[in-house]
Amino acid sequence: MIITMKKNAPEQEIQNLVQSIEDKGVKVTMIQGANYNVFGIVGDTTVVDDRLITANPYVDNVKRIAAPYKKANRLFHPLDSVIDVDGVKVGGNEKIVIIGGPCSVEGEESTMQIAKEVKEAGAMMLRGGAYKPRTSPYSFQGMGIEGLKCLYKAKLAYNMPIVSELMSENKVDEFEEYVDLIQVGARNMQNFDLLKALGKCSKPILLKRGLSNTMEEWIMAAEYIMAGGNENVIMCERGIRTFETYTRNTLDLSVIPIIKSKTHLPIVIDPSHATGKRDLVESMALAAIAAGADGLMLEVHENPECAWSDGAQTITPAALKTLIEKGRKIANVIGREM
Repeated sequence: MIITMKKNAPEQEIQNLVQSIEDKGVKVTMIQGANYNVFGIVGDTTVVDDRLITANPYVDNVKRIAAPYKKANRLFHPLDSVIDVDGVKVGGNEKIVIIGGPCSVEGEESTMQIAKEVKEAGAMMLRGGAYKPRTSPYSFQGMGIEGLKCLYKAKLAYNMPIVSELMSENKVDEFEEYVDLIQVGARNMQNFDLLKALGKCSKPILLKRGLSNTMEEWIMAAEYIMAGGNENVIMCERGIRTFETYTRNTLDLSVIPIIKSKTHLPIVIDPSHATGKRDLVESMALAAIAAGADGLMLEVHENPECAWSDGAQTITPAALKTLIEKGRKIANVIGREM
């Protein structure tokens, strides 16, 4: 980090600022000029708050040389992290993981049937929403704990780890008991109390990017979880909000190489929520594989037109099977398995 003081800043103010920074355990190197004083900070600069320094009336400019995140930073962790989700490995050069299932759990019979079909199609994990964040308070909000129990029964029957979205801190114990990969939805990406609670959780976390969040904000959300002690985080891109209205969101595939260069964390792509249209899901899924994604999360239902939520973006098990068959060919080209 480099800090430039304003011209003719009082010497005592400069010394006060230097001392306040050194008190945080980092080293300050001063470069004195005729008109400006510049000093560099070396060490763990994540403990230094840019905003407090910028608020100082004698500070002209603050510039970070390294990223403000440490745990997620590839600089400090050059090898890819491989996250173990109840026996299914995600990341590194492991197989590209397919997560499939309904947007919302609709009961035991339906869940068991979909689990059977996505497993046969080639999926390795089962997804399903038990608690649903909906824009309208009048929309179906999920089956709650009963939905988690349905997923758990399907897991036992078909040996598939389950993925489901957690919305509040007071449900962490339920998810610890029934869920293998705890999803943080886009709307909760910056729910910092929830992120802190998940930092103490024993289960791996699937962290979705917020609706309009920058790359750094997304990685810093992962840093919250990792700083709390849980370093098993998988990033998930689900599209961001732009001016375009033809699709539900705008899928940002550039995040795949960016996340892989800046962090050591695996990244999964969700083309279902990104596009909102089932006829776009396959092409975006295949593009994500080509770009180097470590996995795909897809909404699958045996009868999408009758799905309780998000039917327009949901594909059938037959479509999932076709997508996986095509995806394996692309994975082979880039030296991966699927």
